[in-house]
Amino acid sequence: MQDSHSIEDRIAQAYPALSGQLQAAADFVAGNRVDVATRSLRTLASSSGVSPATFSRLARALGYDDYETLREASRQDVSARQMSFAERAGRLQAEARSAGSADFLTRQAGACIQNITELATATDRTRLDALVDSLHRARKVLLVGSLGSAGIMEYFSYMAGWFAPDWTAAGRNGTTLGSSLSRMGKGDAVFVLSKAPYAARSVRAAELARAQGATVVVVTDSHVCPALRSADHSVIVPTESPQFFSSYTATLVLLEAIMGMLVALSGEAAQARITRAETLVARLEGQEYE
Repeated sequence: MQDSHSIEDRIAQAYPALSGQLQAAADFVAGNRVDVATRSLRTLASSSGVSPATFSRLARALGYDDYETLREASRQDVSARQMSFAERAGRLQAEARSAGSADFLTRQAGACIQNITELATATDRTRLDALVDSLHRARKVLLVGSLGSAGIMEYFSYMAGWFAPDWTAAGRNGTTLGSSLSRMGKGDAVFVLSKAPYAARSVRAAELARAQGATVVVVTDSHVCPALRSADHSVIVPTESPQFFSSYTATLVLLEAIMGMLVALSGEAAQARITRAETLVARLEGQEYE
């Protein structure tokens, strides 16, 4: 594992192979980053119910020399995140509290700003480049999303449709998804967007795509997502929200960034396709582009 990987990235990659005890320790580390950075190992063990030795084994399993190295990485991670989004998101939330009103728009905007900045800070650029390159080289790309993720994948497919003719969004029912997966194999890519509660259909699609030799890309909200077991490339996106459901705002930023990167890689061919599509859309609407 490269040193540039965040703790969350390392946990996501190692999680399926960890024992039950190490997974419990990993869950605690992922969910209590500030405590890991600031409290002693003995205190963490007492509050989590996980032994100090288990935390030390987890550190080595994640590629750190020892627990203190993991703890230092957590300190740096917390510090970087505070510097990058605390002033913007914290100020918005503090203003809402001091005003004494339930300004939900302000709270929602603050959470989204925090998610976006955390995404930009924590995402490993080398791994993101590799993910985009795999999509660029794929013969066909199938986009899979269920529940709230289905509409997001349709939007992703719409963006790709301007310049990438071999991208399709899988249907929302099992028969259509199965038919689409049957045409995917080596040289193709299946892009799965799955967030809690992790629709079984999406998880199974990732498993079947991998079994058929396709490259599997998974975007999710946590290292516990079962689809990560099948992923060749993955990104964990923050989704915190004052709502009763998770936010897709940072996910949309990631998908739009991926699309921009793909357009840049595709060069003149993409520009020509977009120009042709614009012309045809204008004619359909009774307009002409100069």
